[in-house]
Amino acid sequence: MTEPYRICYEGGQGEIVEKKSRFIANVRPVKTEEEACAFIEEMRKKYWDARHNCYAYVCGERNPLMKCSDDGEPSQTAGRPMLDVLLGQDLHDVCVVVTRYFGGTLLGTGGLVRAYSQAVKEGLAASRILTKEPGRKAVITVDYSAAGRLQYLFAQMELTVLD
Repeated sequence: MTEPYRICYEGGQGEIVEKKSRFIANVRPVKTEEEACAFIEEMRKKYWDARHNCYAYVCGERNPLMKCSDDGEPSQTAGRPMLDVLLGQDLHDVCVVVTRYFGGTLLGTGGLVRAYSQAVKEGLAASRILTKEPGRKAVITVDYSAAGRLQYLFAQMELTVLD
């Protein structure tokens, strides 16, 4: 991957209420599927009394692993819309779990899609998202007298000098 891409650097939490149903979105950076699964399990234990704990995650830079779950909600009304929000924002290395406490009123498929999508957006708004720009590392050895000129050239070319 040579193009810049966005990652979740620091997670957050967002919440919305739709017709008395509470949707709590928890976001966390993850590098591997194992980290994502551990986070999902952690949220299931934390919100053990909730009706649904739906999730979506994207792990990896090249050929990212993407998974989602509706966790008992009608098919394609929770996990897929959540994943679509992550993909729409070009996010990598992120896992989102949205917990739903049922409020007594059925929302319908369109209402569920909108509510889960909005909850994810709220969670991401409370998170710290960074743009990662892939680069190449090179080691250059020069005389001390040429170091200043080389640093000047690198600055003109907007290259980052690590040391």
